[in-house]
Amino acid sequence: MKYAHAFHAGNFADVHKHVTLVALLQALEHKDKGFLYLETHAGRGAYELDSSAEGRASAPAIARLIAQGSAHPELVAYAGVIEAWRARNDAAQAYPGSPLIAALLLRPQDRAVLIEIQAEEAAALERVLPRAARAHVMQGDGFQALRAHLPPRERRGLTLIDPPYEAAGDFARAATAVTEALRRFATGIVALWYPIKDSRDTAAWLDALRPHIEREALLAELWVHPCDSRVALNGSGVLIVNPPFRLRERMRSWLADLHRLLDPQLGGGTRVRLL
Repeated sequence: MKYAHAFHAGNFADVHKHVTLVALLQALEHKDKGFLYLETHAGRGAYELDSSAEGRASAPAIARLIAQGSAHPELVAYAGVIEAWRARNDAAQAYPGSPLIAALLLRPQDRAVLIEIQAEEAAALERVLPRAARAHVMQGDGFQALRAHLPPRERRGLTLIDPPYEAAGDFARAATAVTEALRRFATGIVALWYPIKDSRDTAAWLDALRPHIEREALLAELWVHPCDSRVALNGSGVLIVNPPFRLRERMRSWLADLHRLLDPQLGGGTRVRLL
């Protein structure tokens, strides 16, 4: 199952991942002390929703969220970032990826390291990053490069592991990256995004990972098709290790509302639980 950023930008899984990212960054910003945001598979940063069928399918839900607002600060902040990026670029269908969402939310005392293996994608990300952002783009293998940046000097941080799952070994490498990040920085927040095609395969992979994580870990999943159907991408999951205080309770509420926006026919569902 492939999940290249450019081909799936702005789809339901992207929205799920990005609202979760916003929630984690907001939680870290409750304290004044700065932190490191580290991303292992950053992509090119900026996309157009009308460049793919999946993006076009999600565009109405994103537009409704921007127009209607929400009772949840996480959804409001996410919509605000999308709206700000569109205004900045005078483009109604512009969509920022996770490195730009982070760069737009980070404070002066925070910094970001954004790793991308493809040279052209890394160069494109460099071009679209806001000049004022304290963000460094590094071209390289994110699975390997994360070791050079952990633990951060700030002793606070969020690592997002978001591979394209193009190669057969990506699930195993992603799991190894989680344990490596925790070995080097046990108290840091680690967020691992993963696609859900067949929930039985996903459950087996998570069961194998569980014994290697000795910290509290939270699973947040959203799906828009039955999890054992033949659709290429049925759902989206995020594993969050060292989740911030009260994230579990808050996420259960806003994830349900997000699902209603992304899946008006309610053919799927959501789940938030401890690993």
